[in-house]
Amino acid sequence: MDEDEAMAPVQRSASGSDRIPDVPGFARRAAGQDPDSPKKAGKALRAVVPRSSHDTMVIGPGRPDAVQAVEESNRGRVPELTPIRVGRMAASPFAFMRGSAGLMAHDLAATPVTGVVAQICGDAHAANYGLYGDVRGNLVIDLNDFDETVLGPWEWDLKRLATSIVLAGREAGADEETCRRSAFDAAGTYRRTMRLLAKLSVLDAWNAIADEELVSHTDARDLLGTLERVSEKARNNTSARFAAKSTVVAPYGGRHFVDTPPVLRRVPDKEAAAVAASLAEYLETLSEDRLPLLARYAIHDVAFRVVGTGSVGTRSYVVLLIDHRGEPLVLQVKEARPSVLLPHLGAAGFEAPEPMHEGRRVVLGQKRMQVVSDILLGWATVEGRPFQVRQFRNRKGSVDPAALAADQIDDYARMTGALLARAHAHSVDPRLLAGYCGKNEELDEAVAGFAVLYADRTEADHAELVAAVRSGRLAAELGV
Repeated sequence: MDEDEAMAPVQRSASGSDRIPDVPGFARRAAGQDPDSPKKAGKALRAVVPRSSHDTMVIGPGRPDAVQAVEESNRGRVPELTPIRVGRMAASPFAFMRGSAGLMAHDLAATPVTGVVAQICGDAHAANYGLYGDVRGNLVIDLNDFDETVLGPWEWDLKRLATSIVLAGREAGADEETCRRSAFDAAGTYRRTMRLLAKLSVLDAWNAIADEELVSHTDARDLLGTLERVSEKARNNTSARFAAKSTVVAPYGGRHFVDTPPVLRRVPDKEAAAVAASLAEYLETLSEDRLPLLARYAIHDVAFRVVGTGSVGTRSYVVLLIDHRGEPLVLQVKEARPSVLLPHLGAAGFEAPEPMHEGRRVVLGQKRMQVVSDILLGWATVEGRPFQVRQFRNRKGSVDPAALAADQIDDYARMTGALLARAHAHSVDPRLLAGYCGKNEELDEAVAGFAVLYADRTEADHAELVAAVRSGRLAAELGV
């Protein structure tokens, strides 16, 4: 090889290597790629969708009134349980919001979006965050309800969270400036957390903000006492404790559930057998290393249990499993209906997802958003209906944001804003959203402005629901 030949540049493939081709599923390793290009793309979006535009709230023609929305969302639910759902939603404007994710999605579809697709919770209100146990029994805190999860606009989650903070603060008796400031803080901490994640390596960002660092990261020290009390209660919130309260020794020597209507009731043998049989399909959705664990339990009983606010009236079962020492494990088999966001994604410019088993949708969405998920998450089909399956009472605990002291509302807002950013960063490059959200408080102000306006709208909707209950148009069981 002569000197000129030796000095000639080596021609490489687009990936920067002769040996390694681009591999589907991995980033394309283009030579000279600008590592800040996602951030620049995010900044460019500001010209298309100004951050200040997120204060927009449009209540357009054709919007269903609150009563119509509740009646429509009750379709397909167990009829005798819908009065419980209505009663729970009538309790307060915050409770109404918890049960009306579909109505808010209708309204959000008319608001500005950047078009950035994220795995979103779909129902990221302030009461859908909480503690739960990991595989070692340690407590983690994260989003914990994914019934409505879809690929959609990240802004919807952030605006729903901020609005719920305003409503929870009003219910807690906080003054209006505290409520608005708390919504501002939720958005601000979301933005700052996304900027932090954008500066980290991919792996560090994925696992960032360990739970023991969450309070200091969000400056939520006023919440420490509340979190400690909730944690202590959560440690005792187990399958064994639930089974001890809800089952008795059966004549054949095992245990079975006892009726405690209307929340828990035994089901006919045929229905119980169908639920139990569905667990064979459920096992096929689990990682194979989980199968020896469940193989050491026997199924003893099945009961129907009413859950949640928005979920009331959907079919939800608890399944009692017993090991060789008589120790219980309880699984929840909960109906998975199509996300209420689905009809509204098109109006916001997002494609409808490919059809899949609704339980699988929920499970995949949950795993994409949480840092740590229940090791027994799976799905099944019971008499043609899709269900998700998970552990019941897995050391779960939650903060009631509407019961916080006024000086704790903003701490809780910052904490949930940070958790939402971490969850979104699992499906969206945080550099892209950090580039859009930026350094200043323009987005924070806009989201807080929207939150106050939409909280007012929700209070009006709630008033319509209460009036319909009082007039007899809607049946409601209050206080259940």
